[in-house]
Amino acid sequence: MNRQHGMQGGRSMRFWNFGAVMTAVALATTVAAQTMSPDDVDKLPASAPTLTSAYGSDANQSGDLRLPAGKGPFPVVIVVHGGCWTKGYATRRSTAALASALTAKGFATWNIDYRMLGGGGGWPTTFQDWAAATDHLRTLAKTQPLDLTRVAVTGHSAGAHAALWIAARSRLPKASAIRGADPLPIRAAVAIDGPGDLAPFIGFDAQVCGMPVIVPLMGGTPAAVPQRYAEGTPAALLPLGVAQGLVASEVLQPAAAEAYRATAAGKGDSVAVLNVSNGGHFDIIAPGSTAWTQVEPFLVKALTVPAK
Repeated sequence: MNRQHGMQGGRSMRFWNFGAVMTAVALATTVAAQTMSPDDVDKLPASAPTLTSAYGSDANQSGDLRLPAGKGPFPVVIVVHGGCWTKGYATRRSTAALASALTAKGFATWNIDYRMLGGGGGWPTTFQDWAAATDHLRTLAKTQPLDLTRVAVTGHSAGAHAALWIAARSRLPKASAIRGADPLPIRAAVAIDGPGDLAPFIGFDAQVCGMPVIVPLMGGTPAAVPQRYAEGTPAALLPLGVAQGLVASEVLQPAAAEAYRATAAGKGDSVAVLNVSNGGHFDIIAPGSTAWTQVEPFLVKALTVPAK
């Protein structure tokens, strides 16, 4: 089934299937709160990109750069969309409004696409794309007013995992297939309603996405390919050594957010947590929604890093 003929509707139904496993009280809260669908988020108004640039030869290896008003150089936020790590669920259109809102707050934003399951993605290519898209900022900075000493990253849903991993990848061994030769330093990361720890998400991923996605993404279970999980899981790479923020709603539930925060804090990392109770999984990235009034100031504060 293609995206235009029902895939986004299918995505909405999968999130309702996830709600069915919750308690009756929690389910009632979720149904009342979730007003935005994937289609709704895709249709939100967004500012025109300053430019679109390819960081690889595949059609999905590209991103939109947006620059705020002024001369710069500007701090940069990498924005990573979600979509169950699977082609057909989402593109960077789903985070265009989010990127536009952050640009209006003075950040240059780099809103990226990448290869996903069913479209050439999985291990190791999805991770390699996240790395290549990040390091492509060095190329963009040759002609655009970007301050590469102030780079932060945020992502929604599966993109939340990507955001934390992008912040963590410099900790990987140089021989890693997914690290990249010279990781661009990241100063802050915010994960919006997505997992920072992959193994505990196995099983729950099928409830959220309508099918298993973590094991296909990694090419096996944690028992079968433990090194991949060790390198591809942000929680396994703690401490990241950068400020982190977590927005918890439906997919990243408060208990999981607190578990990550406690583990990170025990290893010396600072992690701020925002629990959102007045909006669903898509409301929290929708400027103008009730939930956005909580999320926006949290994002701006967490993504702002001082000049060096």
